[in-house]
Amino acid sequence: MSIDFLTALRQNHALEHATIAILTRNVGFNVRLVGQATTTGFYIYGDVPTDAIQEAAGEGLARLKQGERELALSPLCGTNISVAGVMAGIACFLALGGKSRGRRLPLAILAATWAMLAAQPVGRLAQKHLTTSSELSNVSIKRITRRGTGTKMLHKVETIREPGG
Repeated sequence: MSIDFLTALRQNHALEHATIAILTRNVGFNVRLVGQATTTGFYIYGDVPTDAIQEAAGEGLARLKQGERELALSPLCGTNISVAGVMAGIACFLALGGKSRGRRLPLAILAATWAMLAAQPVGRLAQKHLTTSSELSNVSIKRITRRGTGTKMLHKVETIREPGG
């Protein structure tokens, strides 16, 4: 994988989070929204008007460029779920090691619970340093397209990168 590929994915992931955070603020929590970043932009799944997505993506990009790095992080991100699963699995594996696994089950449950609690800040750190990049000075929105209707609505927000950014 090239650095450009990873940078583009991380930048789009950050912009996806910012867009969803602003959309949620504007349209409320009663609309189910799901995002997915790609190297060429990101998708927003949900019954939201295109102009609302255009406004939120534009505002999110502007605010990230102005240094609002926290918009790049989301407590609902799949990174958090992945980190929690890995940490809980490792904790259980370590707690159940040895021959007397049945008697160690309470310890495994306690270890998994502690891992899930620890995963919240670790997941946020993973987002901040691995899966998103709030440095979008060279990024702009190319276009937004829509497919589907109602609960099957999908918007693609395409981004481009200026050379040398």
